[in-house]
Amino acid sequence: MSDSPVQSHGPVRTPDPIPSHPADSRLRSVLRTAGRLLLGGFLVLAGVSHLSWSREAFRAQVPPWLPMDVDFVVVASGLVEIALGLGLILLWRRRASLGWIVAAFFVAVFPGNISQFVTATDSFGLNSDLSRGIRLLFQPLLVVWALWATGAWRSWRTRRQESRPENS
Repeated sequence: MSDSPVQSHGPVRTPDPIPSHPADSRLRSVLRTAGRLLLGGFLVLAGVSHLSWSREAFRAQVPPWLPMDVDFVVVASGLVEIALGLGLILLWRRRASLGWIVAAFFVAVFPGNISQFVTATDSFGLNSDLSRGIRLLFQPLLVVWALWATGAWRSWRTRRQESRPENS
């Protein structure tokens, strides 16, 4: 036998990442909670504005091809926003599920933003193609915000990893 080290020709395993410092984890948790509460407050405020002072502005965003009464769409979406916002604020144990629902809601209302851009409808001070186009870019950020602030994406990844069979 030789005293030389054994050389492996197999794949090189990288070490597991260094666990984050507990203070980092606490900071992230505080930021996520603040983000969730802020998003919840934003949704409640937007929902109330659907039912009151911004009703006409929201009516302008309902796509003309939608086969529903415009006022019904505005009121219903406002009520949904209020419910989702309150859920984000009060139902913290359901935050991951709510994150997916809120993200889906933001996707569902995106055609209204596209319609406002395509029809060149002035509403909420968006009175140019540039301003309406910039607004379109922010809708995906709302989806990401909902998934991040609620931990929905992280929860999904964790469950997916836990359900995989271990490679021996």
